Amino acid sequence: LLFQKALEHLASLDLIELCSEAKVERCRATRDLRSCGRYVQHVLVSCGHASLCKECSQRCDSCPICRIPIPKNDSRLRPRLYCECIEAGLISKRCDERFQEKEEGDDQLTADVLRLYALFDVAMENNLVSLICHLSSDPVIAFLLDEVVVKDWCKRTFRNIIEELLPIYDSGEEDMGEKIGLLLKLSSNLGGISNVLEVLDSSFQGSSSAQLNDLQFLHESVSKAKQHADIMAWCIRNEFLENVRARYGNLASWRSVARERKAAATKRSWPDVVNHSAESSVKAGSLFIEDALSNIEIPQGHPQHMEEELRLASLQKDRDSLFRSKLEGLAVCYPFESLRAAVDMLFLTGSSDMVVAKEAIFLYYIFDRHWTTPDDNWRSIIDDFAATFGITRHSLIESLTFYLLDDDTDEALKEACNLLPEICGPSTHPKIAQVLLERGVPETALMVLRWSGHDGSEIVSLSEAVTAVRVRVECGLLTEAFMYQRMLCAKVREKNSKRGPPKDSPNQWGDWLETLVTEICCLCIKRNLVDRMIELPWNSDEEKYLSKCLLDCAIHDPSTTTGNLLVVYYLQRYRYTEAYEIDAKLQNAEQDFLSMNSIDERVLSRMRSASHWRATLVGKSMQLLSPIQQQLVKDGLHRISDSSYGEEINLPVNSNTPVEENPTNSRSIVVPSNTQSSSSIVLPSEKPNDPFKSSLQTPTALVGLKNHHQGSSLSRNLKFDDVSTPAIESNRSSNRHLHHYYQHDSYPEMETNGFLNQSSETPLFSAANQKLGSSKKHGFDATSGTDPMDVAMR
Repeated sequence: LLFQKALEHLASLDLIELCSEAKVERCRATRDLRSCGRYVQHVLVSCGHASLCKECSQRCDSCPICRIPIPKNDSRLRPRLYCECIEAGLISKRCDERFQEKEEGDDQLTADVLRLYALFDVAMENNLVSLICHLSSDPVIAFLLDEVVVKDWCKRTFRNIIEELLPIYDSGEEDMGEKIGLLLKLSSNLGGISNVLEVLDSSFQGSSSAQLNDLQFLHESVSKAKQHADIMAWCIRNEFLENVRARYGNLASWRSVARERKAAATKRSWPDVVNHSAESSVKAGSLFIEDALSNIEIPQGHPQHMEEELRLASLQKDRDSLFRSKLEGLAVCYPFESLRAAVDMLFLTGSSDMVVAKEAIFLYYIFDRHWTTPDDNWRSIIDDFAATFGITRHSLIESLTFYLLDDDTDEALKEACNLLPEICGPSTHPKIAQVLLERGVPETALMVLRWSGHDGSEIVSLSEAVTAVRVRVECGLLTEAFMYQRMLCAKVREKNSKRGPPKDSPNQWGDWLETLVTEICCLCIKRNLVDRMIELPWNSDEEKYLSKCLLDCAIHDPSTTTGNLLVVYYLQRYRYTEAYEIDAKLQNAEQDFLSMNSIDERVLSRMRSASHWRATLVGKSMQLLSPIQQQLVKDGLHRISDSSYGEEINLPVNSNTPVEENPTNSRSIVVPSNTQSSSSIVLPSEKPNDPFKSSLQTPTALVGLKNHHQGSSLSRNLKFDDVSTPAIESNRSSNRHLHHYYQHDSYPEMETNGFLNQSSETPLFSAANQKLGSSKKHGFDATSGTDPMDVAMR
């Protein structure tokens, strides 16, 4: 009865009254011209003042403070809350004796605070911590009281809890099992402190005081200790998975497999995106687990908080691992040495706000530890973890998918593809499509992009845009890739125009345009799709980067047909001047290439034949110009104002041609007259032993340029085989981006009217809108209605 009565009394008070109840009071009655001075353990019922001791209240008629009459009956007094808690056993009498000792000295203020702390402890132990959060409406009183008293109590209690946690964490696993009840109680107390600090923090939002900064750091430390205690309780209950067989024999073999995964990811990675805006920190060739661990890391705390950091770090079993993670990063510590190490590394570092990401990493670790072992051994563990911490089925499957995409085996990739339809949506991680592309399933990557809604309707990051372009080209959807980049660049340009011209940053729209167009060009060079690419309706802005990329490739390796197709690009558009200029540049590049490299005779013959045919085409096209125009083009050859690059390019001076400026605009489109357009370009007939014959996939003559529609078929009639020489291969290592795309693979299945030709057996997916469950082998069947993973969203 006393216990319940004391708690009811405690719950009925606000924070200011609680402080008054904790204050040490002396009797104010006078005896022989002196005050009594005895310790007051009761308050007057009439006014509530603790002003008289029990003896003096019998002979006094009124309160010494407010002069209200004291009734002459037995109910004139009631015990003070602090004394009431002692009688009920809520506060130890030994604790009260220590306070009385302090009263005898000069530290009365300390005694008052300690009594208040004792009442706070009673509130926390009995789930009345909300009492401490009842802040004063007066901002001055609230600041003084809460900052000095409540925050200090939170700090003191937190340190006491850490001291109680240390012997639990340092004991053996069997001893931990016996102390799990105490651990859960301490976790609940940490949650109460966190609630108090959260209310205090919200009361002083907008303030920049050092006290507020200290309060926030304390709140962060308490939250991490709470999260760590909860995970530790789960591990203790599951005996740290010691009785569950892992797939790896030892840590060394696990780390060896992890290194092989990293090497495989690096080897299959595509070139880095030229990121002008530095919008992404994800590195090419990184694993999902590396990115996740890097994201939860935070900078070191302020030196004044070092004491709290060390106190929190003392909870870690292996202290050396913590300092290593701070120096080298968490990613180097994976795979963790043990389940306990995983818990310590994840939940005692980083921000407490990233608890969802930490739980996902912990699940990734468990999947990695037990994948390929029988489901019956570890499925229940996953279910219990998700049910304990409220992890949704979507998050569970997502963590598994991240692991499977990091695992470089075909079995893991197939299982990941089976799970993807269940988790794909607007929040799908953009790296999933990138990894699927790198692992050789671009069709699956395209389905992921479509399910995610990344169709150009919204602006995404530049790296995501490049992935979307790559996926479409690899699936043979060249037209769709072209339209995607144009739609996206238009949206970026519109967004830039609304914000106005940037002052200190480059033109973002121009950067996007250059990156995406160059990406399409490089992919088409790699896939031998340049002849189809040059038929697309490129505008003048896009053409600048298209022409530059093709010309750079042709100069880098003149034995390919890229330069010839660039000439065809201009011939298709009746721009004979540019075609003539590109031909001149290619001739110089070919001469330099032949003089500096030892070329196989077969390749040499093919280059000379292709160069002759290209020169013949250009020569015939120049005949469509008037004599004056022809002379102006030839006279201006030595210094061409090339607006495709936005700069002047100096070409080697031919000794037979005078040096003078080109007075004409090199980009002007010269439309031939009716007489000129009626003539055709007839190429020389093939010789029986012509080495160039094998590279032609067309009739022996090219009928060109009678009209625009006939001209558009010119590139299809001019296809050359790409031939690389050892000397060229040695030079490519200096340009990783081009080197990646120069490695020619088989042709992708081509599009018809902008759509991919689907065979009757589409790999991995039967329909874009069909949600497939995962394989029943690993127990994640989408049709199961009793799965404990179907819990509420966190």
